[in-house]
Amino acid sequence: MTSLSAEQATRPAPAGAEALLRLSGVVAGYGGGDVLKGVDFEVPPGSITCIVGPNGAGKSTLLATVSGLLRPRQGRIEFRGRDLVGTSPKGILEQGIVQVPQNHSLFREMTVRENVEMGAFLVRDRAVVRRRLDEIVEQFPVIAERGKDKAGALSGGQQRLVEFARCLMLDPKIVVLDEPSMGLDPKTLRAVFATVRLMHEQGRTILLVEQNARAGLKLATHGVVLENGRVRFTGTGQEVLRHPEIGALFLGGAARSEPASPARQETTGEMNRD
Repeated sequence: MTSLSAEQATRPAPAGAEALLRLSGVVAGYGGGDVLKGVDFEVPPGSITCIVGPNGAGKSTLLATVSGLLRPRQGRIEFRGRDLVGTSPKGILEQGIVQVPQNHSLFREMTVRENVEMGAFLVRDRAVVRRRLDEIVEQFPVIAERGKDKAGALSGGQQRLVEFARCLMLDPKIVVLDEPSMGLDPKTLRAVFATVRLMHEQGRTILLVEQNARAGLKLATHGVVLENGRVRFTGTGQEVLRHPEIGALFLGGAARSEPASPARQETTGEMNRD
């Protein structure tokens, strides 16, 4: 099997609006080892950008650098043209980049409603907090139904939805999701992904790392394949999903599709040209 060409590996996101988030030559790791080895990719505004790759590819490390939890050794992380490297996690939250972590993060002994309200801890205007809470309660029935219950009494899927609701209290410009499907049964997974789709339809930009690569790419508008700390391929979610080599390596076979139109065949030919 031939490797992807350098042109393919660095293929920019489809033309459109200026990138909301851009990583350029990001090198980062822990101790003396680099996990990310020169990562370059863009998150277009209004997109769902899904990062996939094998275990150890650097996906969680990448999200840690975006959220300010890990400072890169080299490179730039630009949000709206401003370099975020060196900005504290609180400062990045204030910029509008809010992450929902992989592990459940609710305060189990507090009520569901209290957990959601805590998402607005940086908002000083109480009227704004009340307005956002009212809007979010309408979007997430679990808050209206279980608002007075302790968060620890919820199922895993319900806790994930409450975590989504909590992050929206800061009115984020980018919602960063780390493995949102982790540990969920298929029915609950569909409900969680439906909520991600709803957030996107409401205008949210979403950066997503997903272990269920096929489901994540089907949901995504843009896909990024990370391998050994480097971006191996970028494209639309469907392009990444249907690329034969990416499918064979990471997805258990490329997704089947209908015969391409002449325009589509030309695009595919460009993708596969060495």
